[in-house]
Amino acid sequence: MNGLGIDKAPAATRVVVAMSGGVDSATTAALLVEQGYEVVGITLQLYDHGQAVAKSRACCAGQDIHDARRVADALGIPHYVLDYERRFHDEVIAPFADGYIAGETPIPCVLCNQTVKFRDLLAAARDLNADALATGHYVRRADGPEGAELHRAADETRDQSYFLFRTTREQLAFLRFPLGDLSKNETRALAHRFALPVASKPDSQDICFVPDGDYARLVTKLRPGAAEPGEIVDLSGHVLGRHEGIIHYTIGQRRGIGLASPEPLFVVRLEPTRRRVVVGPRAALGRDRVRLGEVNWLGVRSGPPEGARMRVKLRATAPAADATLYRLAGGGVEIALDTPQQGIAPGQACVFYDGARVLGGGWILREAAVQAA
Repeated sequence: MNGLGIDKAPAATRVVVAMSGGVDSATTAALLVEQGYEVVGITLQLYDHGQAVAKSRACCAGQDIHDARRVADALGIPHYVLDYERRFHDEVIAPFADGYIAGETPIPCVLCNQTVKFRDLLAAARDLNADALATGHYVRRADGPEGAELHRAADETRDQSYFLFRTTREQLAFLRFPLGDLSKNETRALAHRFALPVASKPDSQDICFVPDGDYARLVTKLRPGAAEPGEIVDLSGHVLGRHEGIIHYTIGQRRGIGLASPEPLFVVRLEPTRRRVVVGPRAALGRDRVRLGEVNWLGVRSGPPEGARMRVKLRATAPAADATLYRLAGGGVEIALDTPQQGIAPGQACVFYDGARVLGGGWILREAAVQAA
């Protein structure tokens, strides 16, 4: 059994590495080469190549493809570029735009991992007769009594397990995450030791296909007419002002609402069919029950039993909170939080943890749907 948990000698083990052009995936490839594995690098072109050539802090386009090739050349490994631009548009960018129109706050990184990376790229790796697909994600994989398990990274400040909750058990069996036990500083140090050409490259920022961070402008470009004006109202429905489209707002937002008020106002709810933005005091953001749809279980096949206690993360950057699981008809679940949490937004994910182990997760449903259920 080699270091990746595969019953072969490293030299006889072919590993495809997803190379984004950044330091994490480059270091992943270098580590595996040093350990004697047969490494093949694959980079995905996911969006407008020309638009991103001059952009230095994106991924999967332009300069980053060039950087990935430079790393592969330095390591002496084969490198392929797969054009997944159409798939990425249809399965990540378009749902992102539609989510904002529906009053949600979507997470495109989850959809990207779920589709083009862990589904399509994994299939490409199998076509190359690879024994595993390795990525630069900061998560850990462990072999448990019921198969492969997903665990938080050793460095919780870099942990990316929240974004991988849609991973299937079958995919996890094939995936490897060599950086899961490292800190970012340790990864950087390794990149310099390997003399990788991207060792000092800055990390990518924001969402890769939104170069300037202006999500609303992207949505308007993709869905002309999406930014329809409407009313800003308080919790009682009294009109306080006007807005230029709900796509400019997210749950929990305080700045940029455009209202003068003696007390701070926050976006409490979005009502897309009525084109209304509902605002209120911070206290109105608190929720102690959250319903979830499209639940994916990674821990046990049927999920924990009714009334199970667990820790949950309701946003990627939020600390985990204590909660109780309740089953709903149709496969959904409801989470009862011990302490009300603020800024819970539809379109985000609720990810379940048992200690460091990821049990699964689901998409947070709109509050209006909760009240109607």
